[in-house]
Amino acid sequence: MEAGFEGAGAVVTGAGSGIGKLIAEKLAQGGAKVAVWDIDGPAARESAKEIRDVGGEAQAFEVDCGDFEEVLSAAGPTMAFLGHLNILVNDAGVVAGKLFSDLSEREVERVFDVNSLSLFWTNKAFMAELEKSRRAVTVTVASAAGLIGSARLTAYSASKFAAVGFTSSLRNELKKEGSHVKTLLVCPYYISTGMFEGVKTKIPALLPILRPERVAREVVRAIRLGRERLILPPFASLAGFIANCPARLADGMENIFGINSCMDEFVGRKKTNERI
Repeated sequence: MEAGFEGAGAVVTGAGSGIGKLIAEKLAQGGAKVAVWDIDGPAARESAKEIRDVGGEAQAFEVDCGDFEEVLSAAGPTMAFLGHLNILVNDAGVVAGKLFSDLSEREVERVFDVNSLSLFWTNKAFMAELEKSRRAVTVTVASAAGLIGSARLTAYSASKFAAVGFTSSLRNELKKEGSHVKTLLVCPYYISTGMFEGVKTKIPALLPILRPERVAREVVRAIRLGRERLILPPFASLAGFIANCPARLADGMENIFGINSCMDEFVGRKKTNERI
């Protein structure tokens, strides 16, 4: 069981399922009061109920994090429930695993709304509340795809590059301004939550498809330890180095490690009420 979050207030987006749900559960197990945010209202309510059923404190909020007005509207009721805020976890995400030529304008816009712009909206809505708490952190769950590009992931990878750039810039800005609010950037490889159903890995010993439980556990541990960056698995840390090599060399190494073939059998999943 997690520990070290007694009395903390936390917002977790995308907490109706997958990694977000597991992170919310673990924070609650450690003593945090958790606001469960998700575009899927029934899923959010079920996640909050499961937390309460085992003695935790949680309340569900149906929110489209890619919509600034919805984020602002939900911020007030969220703070009324929490009282104070120490942890903001931006986990909500969507993927459009298609060839560039097959992507619709709406799909591209939606991927950026949820994976990139939502970071601006939630941090704008809650940064003042984080500043009020003695210990506070804003967490961005990005992706290893935000460190290196991959075929069939133009929209997703670009949105995650934006998430990485946003968090890096915000970290430096907060430090320069003398803020005590910390940032944590999380860049995992593919996770077996269903979001990337059908994805394959060429060298599982180095780049395994990650188990959701492991990722959630590592994220919560990184929050507790005050880390600023978490890349999973550790081998994926080389992604940035490879991406910055000369293009021909980088492309060759990506093909050796199977990065550009991972999405060849991608199926994915789509929630019935996802607004795309």
